[in-house]
Amino acid sequence: MDKQLRLGLAGLGTVGSSVARLIERNRVELAGKCQRGIEITAVSARDPNKARGADLGSAMWFDDAAEMARSAEIDVLIELIGGADGIAYEAVTAALTSGKHVITANKALIAAHGVELARLAETRGVSLNFEAAVAGGIPVVKTLREALAGNRVSHVYGILNGTCNYILTRMEREHLSFEACLKRAQELGYAEADPTFDIEGHDTAHKLAILTSLAFGTEISDEDIYMEGISSITTADIEAADDLGYRIKLLGVAQRTESGIEQRVHPAMVPKASAIAQIDGVTNAVAIDGDFVGEIVLAGAGAGGDATASAVVGDIADIARSIRVPALGRPADLLTPYVRARMRAHEGGYYIRLMVQDRPGAFAAIATRMSEKGISLQSIVQKDLAEPTRARDENALKPVILITYDTMEAGVREALELIEADNVIVGPPQLIRIEKLY
Repeated sequence: MDKQLRLGLAGLGTVGSSVARLIERNRVELAGKCQRGIEITAVSARDPNKARGADLGSAMWFDDAAEMARSAEIDVLIELIGGADGIAYEAVTAALTSGKHVITANKALIAAHGVELARLAETRGVSLNFEAAVAGGIPVVKTLREALAGNRVSHVYGILNGTCNYILTRMEREHLSFEACLKRAQELGYAEADPTFDIEGHDTAHKLAILTSLAFGTEISDEDIYMEGISSITTADIEAADDLGYRIKLLGVAQRTESGIEQRVHPAMVPKASAIAQIDGVTNAVAIDGDFVGEIVLAGAGAGGDATASAVVGDIADIARSIRVPALGRPADLLTPYVRARMRAHEGGYYIRLMVQDRPGAFAAIATRMSEKGISLQSIVQKDLAEPTRARDENALKPVILITYDTMEAGVREALELIEADNVIVGPPQLIRIEKLY
């Protein structure tokens, strides 16, 4: 059996504590599978006295994670601090520079500095592993980087944020408002006190940027992502989707096109019969379309201490077995610059919800503006019509739902701006893409 692999654990929060417990509980089984012992020999965290449910008594304590990263007492740095910069970046850079392998669950760090860190790891001949940075316990990084190496990937999409999926699931099942479901998510610990990072799509965008690089061999670009969150979704939208045969999910989508790579994060209506529509609660799912394998869907726990720890320990096992592959699937110098795709017609059309003033000419004005921008309407549904005998109230509002055929989003948005300027609607229009997913 090879000599023991010595780990330095930076960050002892929910995930770090779970990693320590997993290694302690399955120590013998891990050693058998990896043919070497695995031990946490050093730790660094804010509070050395906090109870964490794992025996770390024999590990050296470091107040400074970067100092631990340079220490001769470890072979591998496990970075679970979080954040794109600061001590997390400093510790990871110090470890790689010192010839230490690095494992991280830090999506923000990889999205911001992944190419730089991958190049540094290659220069030093060490591993940079980050399975836990995307989709928790789902092995999507290894799948794209290794298992599908022989495929040309055309399309990657998925549900990458459990908080948003939990909120949308409860809105649908219990007919509750977004605000009520968000509050419950915060009570359960699924959402932070400031939930902006999750609900406005930033978390999904970081993960999507990493998947895009792995899938298409491009440099990571987390700033060239079209992004919308779910805070504008209402129960009316959820019910309309159900009537039309769809469910609403927050998707991260990356697609290869003739003009470049398209990256987008936004709520979407997906067919009820699709695999992705069946993913409920805090579960994550990623679909990958390869030219030889076809479409595969990976689903499972996308967050939580135990699921994320499982991914971290999977990366530890690769290092213990001396399995080393380029961090982003190919050497950093062979990654191509990211080229953002040109705007093109969306294959699936759009759902548009308007609150229309109940007065003569309102619907004609809407149809005219859509026609001016070359937008063909598949259907128009007017909800809650007044009783035929009731006198017309020009201040009354009627929810109107438009479904378009495939069209350019820029044209749709220009038409909606004109409709708003015509003062025939009240409040902002709701616009949701319809994804065919075939």
